[in-house]
Amino acid sequence: MLVYSRVELNEVLALAMFFAFILLVFTGFPVAWILAGLAVLITCIAIIVDIDLGLFTGVDWLYTSITVDRVWNVMENWVMVALPMFIFMGLLLDRSGIASELMTSFAKLFRRVNGGLAISVTLIGVLLAATTGIIGASVVLLALLGLPVMLRQGYAPMLASGTVCAVGTLGILIPPSIMLVLMADRMAMPVGDLFLGAVFPGLLLGSLYILYIVVLGWIKPDFAPKLPGEESFDFKELQRLILAILPPAALILGVLGSIFFGIATPTEAAGVGAFGALLLALWKRKLDLPVFKEVLTETTKTTAFIFAILIGATAFSLVLRGLGGDELIERTLLNLPFGPTGVVITILFCTFLLGFFLDWIELTLIILPLVSPVVVALGFDPIWFTVLFAVCLQTSFLTPPVGFAIFYLKGSAPPDLQATTIYKGVSPFIVLQLIGLGLIFYFASLVTWLPAQAY
Repeated sequence: MLVYSRVELNEVLALAMFFAFILLVFTGFPVAWILAGLAVLITCIAIIVDIDLGLFTGVDWLYTSITVDRVWNVMENWVMVALPMFIFMGLLLDRSGIASELMTSFAKLFRRVNGGLAISVTLIGVLLAATTGIIGASVVLLALLGLPVMLRQGYAPMLASGTVCAVGTLGILIPPSIMLVLMADRMAMPVGDLFLGAVFPGLLLGSLYILYIVVLGWIKPDFAPKLPGEESFDFKELQRLILAILPPAALILGVLGSIFFGIATPTEAAGVGAFGALLLALWKRKLDLPVFKEVLTETTKTTAFIFAILIGATAFSLVLRGLGGDELIERTLLNLPFGPTGVVITILFCTFLLGFFLDWIELTLIILPLVSPVVVALGFDPIWFTVLFAVCLQTSFLTPPVGFAIFYLKGSAPPDLQATTIYKGVSPFIVLQLIGLGLIFYFASLVTWLPAQAY
């Protein structure tokens, strides 16, 4: 008969809980139910162990009842109020028609450049990222606007699909980002600091995408041909481009500028953004009762989905910490023979691998709070690490089998575009994201400079 000490038994239960979660994700069950269900199941096992073996693990119903207080604290957090308003702003802008105007103007601006259409899609994606922050909306919108045009103009399907997928994921990083709002809540740090720190990394990734498209268009013109015709970009076209850019630029300035200059809190700025998106939709005459109802319904569904996972993750994390899972992870990481830098690289590498199987919400709510104390204990800037973690999570949208950007594109792309083509198309962009991650890792000022200047 095996005899375990209390510490050994807790470690066994903690590891079983963690790996059971990863395996159960593949069952297709809602993640919120998996997280909460495991918390209840492991608590029951811990109580049985206490009764049969006389080893009190530290986890019982009295301990897990703290979940109610934890959830209440989350619901009381005013920062989380920004989530539904940012979601509402993004969905409403998605239906305002701004992106189609930008597509027309940018396409004419870059018509004589190899890869000009792909560059246009990238620039539109950056602007959408700074206004919507909703991955599904961005990918579907870019797929409907840019993908058919690129395919008709002779673009390689791999490049066209890869560009749409990769650019669409920028919304999760470039502020205002709902991922950064959740990370700030989990890390107990100001959202404004994370927003400031993520500006340059987000623009860096967008620049790497454009550089790749330009170089590929120069090396292989057949992959990214110029647009036919000899029309020049005249003053009227420039005026139309400026007029198309001004509305989203004004909204970005209103939301991010009010945060950066200390005029408004992120929650107040989210309200400004939601109201601004409402005015833009009215101005573009795209807002009617059915559209407004649809946006409100989608906002409610998305918010409920996030908060359901948040409640499940709160229960899961509480039980895992009660079993000493956080101490086990911290002890394991600190005992690695790689030094402080090697520990951070190991965390990012494991996060990248977990991104193949887990969504960014689970990684943000479960993994980030477990590893961040280790990074802070090693003397690293928490803002720098959190942004690094966010950039690493961005790859999870492109990596199979749970690459949600790929699913969004496949659902809105022409039927003859194969999934294998999309997988091949996103591969170079995953490499570009990892290059960007390396640059941010070695040049920490890309993250830390702007927050330092602001404060």
